[in-house]
Amino acid sequence: MPSTSAPPGTSHRLRKVLIANRGEIAVRVARACADEGIATVGVYADPDRDSLHVKLCDEAYALGGMRAVETYLDGAKILDVARRSGADAVHPGYGFLSENADFARAVVDAGLVWVGPPAAAIDALGDKVTARQIAQQVGAPLVPGTPDPVSDADAVLAFADTHGLPVAIKAAFGGGGRGLKVARTREEVPELFDSAVREATAAFGRGECFVERFLDRPRHVETQCLADAAGNVVVLSTRDCSLQRRHQKLVEEAPAPFLTPEQEAELVASSQAILRAAGYVGAGTCEFLVGADGTLSFLEVNTRLQVEHPVTEEITGVDLVREQLRLAVGEDLGYDEVPTRGHAIELRINGEDPASGFMPAPGTITSLIWPSGPGVRVDSGVVAGDVISGAFDSMLAKIIVTGATRAQAVERARRALKETEVVGLPTVLPFHASVLAEPDFAAPDGAASFRVHTTWIESDYAERLRALPTTRPPEAGAPSPEPAGESEATERVVVEVGGKRLEVVLPAGLGISGGLRGGMRRPVRRSAGRSAAAAGSNGAALSSPMQGTIVKVAVGEGDLVEPGDLVVVLEAMKMEQPLLAHRGGRVQGISAAVGQNVATGAVICQIEPVDA
Repeated sequence: MPSTSAPPGTSHRLRKVLIANRGEIAVRVARACADEGIATVGVYADPDRDSLHVKLCDEAYALGGMRAVETYLDGAKILDVARRSGADAVHPGYGFLSENADFARAVVDAGLVWVGPPAAAIDALGDKVTARQIAQQVGAPLVPGTPDPVSDADAVLAFADTHGLPVAIKAAFGGGGRGLKVARTREEVPELFDSAVREATAAFGRGECFVERFLDRPRHVETQCLADAAGNVVVLSTRDCSLQRRHQKLVEEAPAPFLTPEQEAELVASSQAILRAAGYVGAGTCEFLVGADGTLSFLEVNTRLQVEHPVTEEITGVDLVREQLRLAVGEDLGYDEVPTRGHAIELRINGEDPASGFMPAPGTITSLIWPSGPGVRVDSGVVAGDVISGAFDSMLAKIIVTGATRAQAVERARRALKETEVVGLPTVLPFHASVLAEPDFAAPDGAASFRVHTTWIESDYAERLRALPTTRPPEAGAPSPEPAGESEATERVVVEVGGKRLEVVLPAGLGISGGLRGGMRRPVRRSAGRSAAAAGSNGAALSSPMQGTIVKVAVGEGDLVEPGDLVVVLEAMKMEQPLLAHRGGRVQGISAAVGQNVATGAVICQIEPVDA
C-alpha cells in the first residue's frame, strides 16, 4: 500500500496551508482553503508584493528576491516561512517546486503535510525517462525514446540516425512545454539541445533531457486522475489540449472530443495502471499523443494539478483542490467513478502578442473587464493596475466556459471574449476570437472537420496568425491610474515587519514616504509603463524587442552575420526568445553579456554593412 503524503501522527484536519506559488493558481488554492475553513499563508517575490494572491491569503511573507530561482524555487526560504507562520501543510500549485521530489521530502521531514503525491511517486513519474519505463512495464502505448537522459548533442544525433527525424528533445523533469525542442534537421540539433538544457534549468532547476521520436501533427489528449492511499485510482475525465504554441497549451477542453470508445477505454486503463504501479496519491494527469492514424502514445505524467483542471471541474462538479487537501491527509476517495455532464473549454489569457509569434509582452494593466453570465467562470491572478513583469509566466488568467454541448460551449466562449477587455499590454485575446471561428477547431461537421494538432498554430494557421491585430498599450506619457485610496484623513500603507506583509491605516501627511522605522519598509509605487513591442531594429541598430535576461551571446565583436543569424537569446516569462540579425553585415559595439538584464528597446549591437 502506498504511503500517504501526511507524516505520521498528523491530524486528519488541516489548520493552515502555505501556498508555495503565485498568480492565479495561488488565488485558486487560497479560495479552496477558504471554502474548507483552512487558513492560508502566501509567499511572494518582490515584484509580487501587491499581487492578488498576497491579498487573498490570511497572511503573507516576503521571500526576498526578484526572480524565481531566488524566491519560488528556493525551498529553504519557503520552509522557513512555514516554520515562522505555524503552517501545517504546503500546497505547491503547479510549476516551480510542485514536481520536485527533494522539496516534497523536505516538507514531510519538517513535520508538514505535502499536498501532492509521495516523493517516491514524483521520483518515478516526474522523471519522464522513468515514467516511460513504468508505462512500458504496464503495457501502455509508447513511441521510441532514449532509456536514460542524454549527455550531449552527439547522443541526440545518434538517436536520430537510428529512429529518424524529427526528434523531440525534452526536459526529463518539469512540464508545461518548457525545455522541449523539436529538431527536424541534423544541423539544428546542437543549438536546440543547448537551448532545452538552459530552459529546463531556468524553469525547474534541473537540465537533464532525453530524446523521443516526434510524431508529426498529433493530437494531445490527457486524463485527469485522482488516487488515494488505498490504491484506488479514478479517471474523472479526458481532455484535449492540442492547441499549443511552442509546445505550451493555449486552449483546453473536456471531455476530449471525437475519440472512439476504444481509445477512451485504453486511455483510462493505461492511466490507472501507471499510477497504481507508481504508488500514486493525489491529483495527477497522464498525457498521451493521438497520431493521425488514431494510434495512442504515452507522453508523460504531470505529478501535480494542471493549469487546465477547471474544465474537468466544470463537467464533473468535483473541486479538485479540495480533493487534493482531503487525499493529502490520508482520506479515501469514496467513489469509483464520476459522471460527466456537458462540455467545457478553457482559454488561457496570456500577456503575449500573437501577431509577433506570441512574443512575451510585460507591461501594466490599465483597465480590466472580465466576462460573466451563464456558463462563464474566470480564474484570474491579476487586477487593474498590476504590473506584469518579464520574470515569471505570461499567463494572467483563464476564461472557462461550459455548455450542454461542445457547440454551445464554443458559442458561449465567443460571447465571453466579446465581453472581455484587457488594456495596457498585448494579449492573446485576438487569437482566441479568431480560433473560435476556425472550422478546423469549431468542427461544424463533427470529427471529419476537427483538424487541430499540436503544431497547427505554427503550420496550418501561421498566415492568419501574422494578420491578427495587436492590443495596443496606452500612449506614451499617459498618466498612470492611481488606485482608489482612503479618505483624505487616512492613508493605507503596506509594510513588512520581519518579512511578514502587513497593511496599516495611518493618518495622512505623516511624511512616511521617505521610509519607515522599526524594520518596516514601504514598497515603491509603480507607474504604468509601455509594454514590449515588436523588434525595434532600425538601420544598423539591433534592439531588444522586450524586457528580458540574456542567456546566450552567439556572436562576437567584428563577426560577420547574415540576415536571420542568431545574435543573442533572451529569456523572458520563463521562455527563451532568439534575437536574430535583421540584416547582413559586421557586428560592432556589442554590449550584451550573459546574465545581463535588458529593457525593451535597448540596443544590443550595431550591424554595419560590409563592402563587397
